[in-house]
Amino acid sequence: MTTLLPPGPTTHRLVQAVSALTRPQRGMRQARARYGDAFTINSPIFGRALVISDSAEIKQLFQAGPEIADNVEPNLGRVLGPGSLFALSGDEHRKQRKLLVPPFHGRRLAAYEQIMVDETVREFASWPEGVEFATMPSMMRITINIILRAVFGAEGEEFDQLRDLLPRWVKLGSLLAVLPVPTADWGRWSPWGRFKIMRREYNEIVARLIAKAHKGGGLDEREDILALMLQARYDDGTPMSHRDIADQLLTLLTAGHETTATTLAWAVERLRRHPDVLAALHEEELAGGKALREATILEVQRARPVIDMVGRKIRADDVRLGRWTLPRGITVLASIALIHDDETVFPHPERFHPQRFVAAKPDLYQWIPFGGGSRRCLGAAFATMEMNVVLRTLLREFDLTPTAEPDEAWHNRGIANAPAKGGLAVVHRRH
Repeated sequence: MTTLLPPGPTTHRLVQAVSALTRPQRGMRQARARYGDAFTINSPIFGRALVISDSAEIKQLFQAGPEIADNVEPNLGRVLGPGSLFALSGDEHRKQRKLLVPPFHGRRLAAYEQIMVDETVREFASWPEGVEFATMPSMMRITINIILRAVFGAEGEEFDQLRDLLPRWVKLGSLLAVLPVPTADWGRWSPWGRFKIMRREYNEIVARLIAKAHKGGGLDEREDILALMLQARYDDGTPMSHRDIADQLLTLLTAGHETTATTLAWAVERLRRHPDVLAALHEEELAGGKALREATILEVQRARPVIDMVGRKIRADDVRLGRWTLPRGITVLASIALIHDDETVFPHPERFHPQRFVAAKPDLYQWIPFGGGSRRCLGAAFATMEMNVVLRTLLREFDLTPTAEPDEAWHNRGIANAPAKGGLAVVHRRH
């Protein structure tokens, strides 16, 4: 069969990369306006890649088996480790994912809610009244403390060390994840060298925590994720290796930490510019409801997606994907921002309108902030509950002052797109 791909930008791949980093939303929208809902790009990381935003083609991509379309390469395994879910493909990915499902569903998930409440209340106690401040750093502290407690349980020396290390690691890793790996090793004088030093420090801390967990016993009485991983067994009865546990824990600690905090900062930014929604949320909270609050979180993720793309690599010859015939080895990128901004999928997409999700839950092949298919974010339910708890607490504790200032611009942090001013807020405590 003959390869059939849509046209796309013809500028040099470095120019396209700079545009993607400096204009994460505008560049994609301009390409869609010129070429339609699918176009071909040339990326320094992925090479030639097909960008799609048609819901039927995205659904077909997400439903394809790993023998057809599997993990994109290169991927976050470069920074999270070879045992991370982001690095694994095929049967290895399926086996690891099966072991990691239990902590994020049912009773286990509910056990983490009080941790979320406690950490949110503790952080909000430090919020100043009547002065403008960026909420992003505060949201980052909330989410890092929540995930550390959920993963490791009780606090201690190692907990404090990780709380200091991980934000620095995430900041550097997010940038390195979208850059080519250099061929020369400059040691500690290079970003990759500093990154490797921090990774070794992390490995040493986790090794001590694993040793303490084994020595302390009582793993079956603990609710934390580390204890569950140490008890988990594959179908053949073998346990996870300590290296794989370290990689998976790092995935959980970092993948949901920054993205959740960034979405919460966007929620503040959106609500301050939509006082009608904010007033309705306060009324709902007083009445003990939650439907609009849950819909608001969905709408923030639609209107301000933190991640740009979900990728797959084609593993078979001459794959038909909707209108296109794809060669083996090409990368397909489903554009989250473009489908979320599609008038035919979400009428009046430029409007911040949570009511669109009050009566009907989103189609998970159209609303895709967590990706989709067999590689959909494992912690989606955890992150959703976390955002719900933080927003609920904010509404109970504070009046958020509306603003007539222009929307905050998009700022690319490497992996995540954040509000450029950090989600500025002015609050007053409710009495």
